Amino acid sequence: MGEFSSTDLGKRTGDVLDAAAQAPVAITRHGKAPFVVLATEEFERIRASRDPRIARRTADIPPKRGRSWSPS
Repeated sequence: MGEFSSTDLGKRTGDVLDAAAQAPVAITRHGKAPFVVLATEEFERIRASRDPRIARRTADIPPKRGRSWSPS
């Protein structure tokens, strides 16, 4: 995966988009990559292949706000 800084994104948008057309590109801010730019076709491929079912452990499910559950 390519990598550009958020400053590069502002100054070299064309280069970032050209790179993203070839492969996903991470956009970094303060050394971390909170964003990825990728071609629409790649995004649709990823989205279509994703299994919508999510398996979680009950310990990982956050509690609901303002409500607590207790067994009856």
